[in-house]
Amino acid sequence: MREITVPPVVTGSPVGGLADVVFLHAREDPGRVVLGRKRDGVWYDVTSAELAAEVLELAKGLLANGIGFGDRVAIMSRTRYEWTLFDFALWAIGAQPVPVYPTSSVEQVHWILYDSECTACVVEDEDQAMTVGSVIERLPRLRLLWQLDSGAVDGLVEDGLQVAEDVVHRHRRAVTPDATATVIYTSGTTGRPKGCVLTHANFMFEADTMATRWESVFQAGPGEQPSTLLFLPLAHVFGRMVEVAAVRSRVKLGHQPVLAAAELLPDLAAYRPTFVLGVPYVFEKVYAAARRKAESQGRTGPFDRAVDVAVRYAQAREQKAFGIGAGPSAKLRMEHQLFEKLVYGKVRDAMGGRVRHAMSGGSAMARRLGLFFDGAGITVFEGYGLTESCAAATANPPGATKYGTVGLPIPGSTVHIAEDGEIWLHGGNVFAGYLNDQRATDAVLHDGWLATGDLGRLDEDGYLTITGRKKEILVTSNGKSVAPTALEERVRSHPLVSQCVLVGNDRPYIAALLTLDAEGVAHWLAMRGRPQLPAAELVLDPDLTAEVRRAVVAANTLVSQPESIRTFRVLAEQFTEERGLLTPSLKLKRRAIEEAYAREVAALYQS
Repeated sequence: MREITVPPVVTGSPVGGLADVVFLHAREDPGRVVLGRKRDGVWYDVTSAELAAEVLELAKGLLANGIGFGDRVAIMSRTRYEWTLFDFALWAIGAQPVPVYPTSSVEQVHWILYDSECTACVVEDEDQAMTVGSVIERLPRLRLLWQLDSGAVDGLVEDGLQVAEDVVHRHRRAVTPDATATVIYTSGTTGRPKGCVLTHANFMFEADTMATRWESVFQAGPGEQPSTLLFLPLAHVFGRMVEVAAVRSRVKLGHQPVLAAAELLPDLAAYRPTFVLGVPYVFEKVYAAARRKAESQGRTGPFDRAVDVAVRYAQAREQKAFGIGAGPSAKLRMEHQLFEKLVYGKVRDAMGGRVRHAMSGGSAMARRLGLFFDGAGITVFEGYGLTESCAAATANPPGATKYGTVGLPIPGSTVHIAEDGEIWLHGGNVFAGYLNDQRATDAVLHDGWLATGDLGRLDEDGYLTITGRKKEILVTSNGKSVAPTALEERVRSHPLVSQCVLVGNDRPYIAALLTLDAEGVAHWLAMRGRPQLPAAELVLDPDLTAEVRRAVVAANTLVSQPESIRTFRVLAEQFTEERGLLTPSLKLKRRAIEEAYAREVAALYQS
């Protein structure tokens, strides 16, 4: 199959702008809880009426400070409550928020604020204020800087006391669907980041389509209010779409600024969301923590049997959904019920106890991991998208999830596979173009079609599988083309491995650079009664190397012998954003990694 179109589920063209829904909900259901806000370790409810009032007051303050229709305002912060306030307040006056990752370098910050011609910037803390301050002389349009941790919101509200409410509403009513909602800069795995112009219509189409087609996710069971805890960065399009979809769908939205498991898991337990949206890393950490706990209790065998039962149970249900099986047998259902309280319920408890659905994107999730969560009672809908497609372009649909794929086109859109295997997208979620860069826009937009740069294939049911990225294909000196992603993901699924990057361009064979998972290694050493070792000694440990080699051998079963990993090197340091080796969305900067470890790569090819 080369192309598939899924009919729309959202009827009629979008009208107005993104801020309208805040005031509509306040009129229709003012007492409904729509946000959760954490203060001093305690979660508090925020109603529709309270949210509308806060957005209105902040919008008045922005107007009082000269922020007007079409102005761009940068937001440089972690995911937090105030970001959502600023987004909707800026949209209410027709302004355009420009997200900036809080970990961005000085030059990245300068480029984004300069290229987008921001007139103001919101930062979270003093460090970020100093970052912006260090380049402010090179930003002729920037005239205002607000710091969240220094009372920025209260100050702006005070500034706006003399501004009439109707002034805000006049601005808001002038916003049309085709107006620019935000400019989100790409992560920049290659070259300088480009500003993706996304309209109010893009977000309304995307959010309303997801909430309608995935109604089972965005709605809760009897007596429950649907809720989600947003821990994705709001500087990323995925997090931004979650924010918009939650507010439009009256889902209670909470914010968590730290993605690390030690911070995230306690908040999941306290907030108790009904669904979560994350990246595979989150689900991998939940699974790894559950297995380590079982191993430390001497229950590795029962846990692994529970995993096997969950996978087989989910596989049987998947086969039934596609008409190629009868579903779980009576014996399998009994085995599954046995492990419900022993294992599966505890996994769900680690995510708050109420989660029954999840969405995953950003990178590929291993099929077996998805099947395990499904068998444990949490259906994970894996999808695929780009900043240029306003987040999800495809996703697995309810009742017909096919793990190991990224699903069907979202309703109202089309996926086409070009002759060279490149994925092309068409639909109401496709962006308007790159800011100030017509040449780059013309390179990816062709009569409304978005050429993604990603490679994939459609199966007989129209489900998309990502096979690689055009710019990341490795070509060995023997002429063999290798897509690295699947191999890297398989190696990385081992509990001792944190990161994996393949090398081999213009070289005789494929090799790999690996980093170690600190928690996994600490547990591995503890279970063997061995003392904790510094990283420099760990990478030379023969037993650990042998264990990692097993992960590489297992990954090689996915490919032919010429495509396999012949040798590898375990590194003592992680690939980090601070070192310029990862993008803010945790994607590998392959060229930078090869340059940083040129000596180690060369050693892999010495006979």
